[in-house]
Amino acid sequence: MNKSDSERIAAVLENIGYKQASDINGADLIVVNMCSVRQSAVDRVFGLCQKLAKLKAQNPELKTILTGCILKKDEKKLKEIFDDVRRQPWFDSYVKLKYVQSPKAYIPISNGCNNSCTYCVVPYTRGPLVCRDHREILKEAGEAIKKNVKEIWLLGQNVNDYTSPADPGIDFSQLLRLVDNIPGNFWFRFTSPHPKYFSKDLIDALARCQKFARYLNLPVQSGDNKILKKMNRPYTAEQYKNLVKKIREKIPNINLTTDAIVGFPGETKKQFENTAKLFKEIKFNLAYIAKYSSRPGTAAFRLKDNVSLKEKKRREKVLREILEKQKG
Repeated sequence: MNKSDSERIAAVLENIGYKQASDINGADLIVVNMCSVRQSAVDRVFGLCQKLAKLKAQNPELKTILTGCILKKDEKKLKEIFDDVRRQPWFDSYVKLKYVQSPKAYIPISNGCNNSCTYCVVPYTRGPLVCRDHREILKEAGEAIKKNVKEIWLLGQNVNDYTSPADPGIDFSQLLRLVDNIPGNFWFRFTSPHPKYFSKDLIDALARCQKFARYLNLPVQSGDNKILKKMNRPYTAEQYKNLVKKIREKIPNINLTTDAIVGFPGETKKQFENTAKLFKEIKFNLAYIAKYSSRPGTAAFRLKDNVSLKEKKRREKVLREILEKQKG
């Protein structure tokens, strides 16, 4: 998603006459696209500030812009180094990309999220769900395919909670069918769906779409029902496993990946073992595992972050070892 936003920012600048600099040292304008989902990404932006200060001392004409997912507490500090801070980059209409530099095209279909997972900053940095007109999405996908793009990625913070503002009858399942009907030799993927919105019709659409890449990232976050409830994830581990069973029955060759958070506030070793047990049962092809880091403004920020970093690393290692054993 960040790559998509960065490409579109670059396209807007190129469309008004800017040219890409060979490196940061020769730039007259530097745009930093920030992500606040993890603290490590925020730290990288703060780490860049010293470099930007040196460049500004060397080139008084240099302008710097900060955009992306920015928490208010960080915005106040970062305004001291950046000339302009603009939160929530969002392109609600078609942005004509002047170039396609890879065989992949990242196409946002929505922005923001109406869910309130207690650990997540998206509702605070991106706002509520806003969906793009399906006609703009199909136009953009069609033009990318004409430029020999072989892989279309449909993007959204909650991608399967989609309804076209131009036609309420076109939900995510129907959008996928329309993308599948675009002429050309390509396949499509999407991220990131929520189990809550994974309907029978969506499973049927994926099973029937010839150009679906048979890859699905379905975030579980935890295998323990009490932790899922604390996370405000509206499903149980049993419901998640049942959903996976239905998907695999319809699409036997699906490559299934997931997201998981270890060390959520109050997560006991026994509760973590429920996540490990779920990993063993489902046998994911891959998992994106995050060590919990408290995010200011979220509901979970008020909870005591009482799992040590050492223990979080141990739990992450356990899950990775399960994945490695299953590969073998």
